[in-house]
Amino acid sequence: MLPTVAAVLFYLVATAMLVRDLARGSAGRAWMLPATLAVFDHAWLHVETWHAGGAPDMHFFAALSLVALGMAALTTLLGARKRIEAIGVVIFPLAAVFTTCYSAYGHPQPPAMTWQVQLHAWLGLLAYATLAVAALLATLLWLQERAMRNREFHGWMRVLPPLTELESLLFRTLAVGFLLLTAALLAGVLFVGNLFQQHLVHKTVLSLLSWVIFGTLLVGRRRWGWRGTRAVRWTLVAMMILLLAFFGSQFVLELVLKRT
Repeated sequence: MLPTVAAVLFYLVATAMLVRDLARGSAGRAWMLPATLAVFDHAWLHVETWHAGGAPDMHFFAALSLVALGMAALTTLLGARKRIEAIGVVIFPLAAVFTTCYSAYGHPQPPAMTWQVQLHAWLGLLAYATLAVAALLATLLWLQERAMRNREFHGWMRVLPPLTELESLLFRTLAVGFLLLTAALLAGVLFVGNLFQQHLVHKTVLSLLSWVIFGTLLVGRRRWGWRGTRAVRWTLVAMMILLLAFFGSQFVLELVLKRT
């Protein structure tokens, strides 16, 4: 219980500091300390639970919490250096909510998984976290472009990197997420025997569709210079499909149909 309370508290403190910085139009670094403590406590909560259960916990709320943890960790690591800390205003409260849900829902005994299946799951969660950060960067890029087009120079824009730098960071993040997603899908094909059977078929097909869209976007960027609104739109579409692939199907299976 203590790691949950500490993580939520530190996430909210970091959020409040970021909101203050955005309102002032100045990018401070005071938020990094509570954000780091929040990530540590969040991770410790999962470690304690896995130790008690004897295996990694991958149920619906555990997966949500792990993805939020990855997003919070990426924001904390890259935020000040890359001037993208503004996404923490969204990520840190989400991490606080998902941490609370994970702790409150309970921790059912996790099913036994081979290391190969665990590898597939971990790669998938890392891909989701990285691509979710990319989706938020795409949203920031769209807001920044829209404000500049309308000549609305808000104070929060001063804490963001220049438009071209933000766009470059978006595609680098997409490339890393795409590689992780590719590795997760390959691990699934190699190690998960019933990948195209029963309830996994929807997850597999939607994941492949998202992979195709992300890959096409990266190729289009390299060969034809795709950017701006097109990049934002396809990033968000692919991310929505990917969320439906895993969390949509897992929500129905675990919380509606009560299957593991």
